[in-house]
Amino acid sequence: MNLKPSEILTEQDVKRGLKLVIGDGLASETMTTLTGGAFIMAMAILLGANNLQLGLIAALPTMVNMFQLIAIWLVRRFNNRRAITVICAVLARLPLLFIGLLPLLAPGVMTIELVIPILFFYYLSGAVAGASWNSWMKDLVPEKTLGAYFALRSSYMQTLNAVLSLMLALGLDYIRHYYPALEMNAYGYMFIVAGVVGLTGTTFLAKTPEPQRFMPKENIFKMLARPLKDGNFRRLLFFNSAWVFAVNIAAPFFTVFMMKSMGLGLSYIIGLTIVSQVSSIFTIRIWGLFADRYSNKTIIAIGAPLYILCLVAWCFVGIYSQLWPNLLLLSLIHLLMGIANAGINLSLTNIGLKLAPTADAIVYLSTKNIVTAVFSALAPLAGGILADYFTGRHLKIDAEWASPRWTKTLHIVELHEWNFLFLFGALLGLVAIELLRRVKETGEVEKDTVVRILRSTLRNNLKDNFLTGNLMNGYTQLKSVFRRRFF
Repeated sequence: MNLKPSEILTEQDVKRGLKLVIGDGLASETMTTLTGGAFIMAMAILLGANNLQLGLIAALPTMVNMFQLIAIWLVRRFNNRRAITVICAVLARLPLLFIGLLPLLAPGVMTIELVIPILFFYYLSGAVAGASWNSWMKDLVPEKTLGAYFALRSSYMQTLNAVLSLMLALGLDYIRHYYPALEMNAYGYMFIVAGVVGLTGTTFLAKTPEPQRFMPKENIFKMLARPLKDGNFRRLLFFNSAWVFAVNIAAPFFTVFMMKSMGLGLSYIIGLTIVSQVSSIFTIRIWGLFADRYSNKTIIAIGAPLYILCLVAWCFVGIYSQLWPNLLLLSLIHLLMGIANAGINLSLTNIGLKLAPTADAIVYLSTKNIVTAVFSALAPLAGGILADYFTGRHLKIDAEWASPRWTKTLHIVELHEWNFLFLFGALLGLVAIELLRRVKETGEVEKDTVVRILRSTLRNNLKDNFLTGNLMNGYTQLKSVFRRRFF
């Protein structure tokens, strides 16, 4: 198959390529759904992983981004991003087949200590492919439709994730309940299917056209230093690093908390995840349109506060003795997190693409990924260590009313190993948002203006005025108190 780039792409070539990129996205989403999220954590817990190992598994996908230097060297050496992406994607997906075959062919050999190094190679190859892919997409996708296109692609991927995750969760819970001895085999088959579908997805990439782009032949470290000398891009790095650290010190342990502390099955966990995904699916196109119209920075400034409020709300999960109030609170949290994450993740990707000069796109984006990878990888490791430290420690706050005839105690909040992480994440997120104010983006509009327009849009389309209005106003008051206290 011819993987050489083309000097000129016609409008028809671009349209065909954009459809193929969506096809690859669906294949990749199938692969990551089967081998990531709650499922990889559940498998790790089944293998006896401790908190530090769980944190390491959560850190691996971002930790390996530090090796995107390899992608820069390869692109500069061969000037063929499509070939690099396809080859590295194949190398990334083969280890999944190996993990899948282990419990079927050598069940006694499979340990968490063996799985982690294999996962490292899987994520490493994927990171190299991803860096090359980002630069490729920078040149392929028209900038004026960048937000709308990736919002559409993400909505398809999230819809697939929701349906597939629910089917898998119900199946795994059934196997765990009736055939517990076969649970590890089920994970093995999931990894095999993931590897096969992932390899199939590389054929879409191989058929996607690539516009020719030549990188200058200069010292690679001088190239990496160039984005760091760009004041505005450096400010973006500061914010992005602080934000991913705040998020990843808490988010990887949501599933662990629900499984180990609350005793919820995968069906409940995936059901809640689907609530988050559905809210994301219904709002991501709106976020994409608003990002293109007003700016990515403004969308982040709206979504980040909402996510922080969700982290605070996690501290109140589990304080009720009955299951249904906890599930109700978890459902609300996941609903709001889906809305917030849709805008934040889309805009973080797009603002990096937008601020990166076309000629140095891979250098800027790889530098961004490498820098943020350090903080994104350290966060879950720190979270695992902190969770171990807070094991056996807790902070309990009650309110008591006493009268001559009766006494009533209201259980307000109780923090323990996981809840402490959620609170730390919220506080660090407040610091990160202060750094966002210093980033400049062409065409940015004041947040309050966009909130007012977005509120009207959501009222007409989703009937969710409360979500984007009252909660954001509450955050504004919280932020003003935080600024007076610490800044």
